[in-house]
Amino acid sequence: MKRILLLISGLLLTVDSIWLIFQDKIHLGIIIPLILGIFFLICAVFSPHIQRILQQSPFLQKLWKMGWCLFGVWLFSLVIFFAYLQYNTSKSADLPMLKAIIVLGSGIENGQPSPTLQARLDAAAPIAQQQPQTLLIMTGGLGFNESISEAEVMKAYVLNHYPISANRIFEEAKSTSTELNLVNSQKILQDLNIKLDEPIAIATSDFHLPRAKAIAKHIGYTEIYTISAATPLYIRYNSWLREYFAYLSGWVLNEY
Repeated sequence: MKRILLLISGLLLTVDSIWLIFQDKIHLGIIIPLILGIFFLICAVFSPHIQRILQQSPFLQKLWKMGWCLFGVWLFSLVIFFAYLQYNTSKSADLPMLKAIIVLGSGIENGQPSPTLQARLDAAAPIAQQQPQTLLIMTGGLGFNESISEAEVMKAYVLNHYPISANRIFEEAKSTSTELNLVNSQKILQDLNIKLDEPIAIATSDFHLPRAKAIAKHIGYTEIYTISAATPLYIRYNSWLREYFAYLSGWVLNEY
């Protein structure tokens, strides 16, 4: 039974990861499942050989059991983190009249916003329409092999799809991380005479909200609100896994 479960799990993880890689999506949330999938397949296919080797060495047996116990602990922590993300993404808060909305970048594909980034823009733009005095700040610099910044692509998308004036949209086109997005946006806000203790919203993917808000508060935003964009289902749990490691690294680096 265990062997069948390992085989099925390994196939699902491997096929899903390879498919996403062929979609030009490569990050920890995809690489880790690929490694696990291959490992599970090896364990399933070569189970008799592995058991024979383990029976010959009590030390290897202990090491093998310890490895699976550590994996179980890690998996439990991952489930807790996913539950935490689900809880935060299910909460909704009323927005006041905002001074600005900072839209965090999430990659472009063939000169257009990625599906994840498009969802963020489609979440932020309607609110900007409802609040005509609210300014939009698009954030995102040049990606690898790109000749146009994310911020520029984001602005073009909004102008093409929503009746929002170009003079309400500003570009932060130098940064490539959430922290730098928010730090560099402070200069734009300052130039617009918007203080960090005034109502400002961050528009980003549902899974990214807790970390983005924590970073914003850490660097001086005191009246911060969030606008949640649903993550496309085909990449959702890979993105959540990536966020798990990003959250840990942010904590280690004292980003919040």
